[in-house]
Amino acid sequence: MYQAKIMALLFVAGDQGIKEHDLADLLEIDGAALRQNLEQLKVKLITDGESGIQLVQYNSTYKLVTKNENSELLTKYFKAGLGTKLSQAALEVLSIIAYRQPITRIEIDEIRGVQSSGSINTLLVRKLIKENGKKNVPGHPNLYVVTDEFFDYFGIKSLKELPKIENFKDASEIGEINGES
Repeated sequence: MYQAKIMALLFVAGDQGIKEHDLADLLEIDGAALRQNLEQLKVKLITDGESGIQLVQYNSTYKLVTKNENSELLTKYFKAGLGTKLSQAALEVLSIIAYRQPITRIEIDEIRGVQSSGSINTLLVRKLIKENGKKNVPGHPNLYVVTDEFFDYFGIKSLKELPKIENFKDASEIGEINGES
C-alpha cells in the first residue's frame, strides 16, 4: 500500500535520499510498518527483471539507484552528452563557488539557506569543482574551487570573464532603495 508512495518520495529526493524517520513522518506510519514496506519494495525491485532501479540504504537514509547491470548503458548515455544539463540547485552552488572560492559546504549552505551536499556531489562527479585543501577552523571542512572542466563547460578562459557582482544588492537593500520596508 505504501510502496508506490515510498518510490514517489525517493524519486523526487534524488541523490539526497530520505532518512527513515522522515519517511515515517511523511507517510504517517510507525517505524516497523515502514521497514516492512521498505524491505518488500527492496525485494520487489531486485527480483523484477524489468526494473532498472533498486532500493538501497546508507545508514538510515534510503535512495533509489540504478542497478549495476545498467552501468554500460548509463556510461554511454553520459558520454553522448545527453545528461549534461545541470539542475538549478547545482548551478546556484557552482556560481557561489566560482565567485567565492575557496569556500566550504557550510558557507555555501549559509548563502543559499538550504543544504547543498547533493549539488556538491553532482558537481564533484562531473569534475566541475574539486576539493582544494581544508579550512583552518574546527572540523577542518573541505574547501571547494572550480576546475579546468568548469572553464571548458562554460566556454570561458578565466573567472574574470564572469559577470561582475560587486554592484549587486541583497533583497533587503533593494527593498529599501525602492521605498519598501
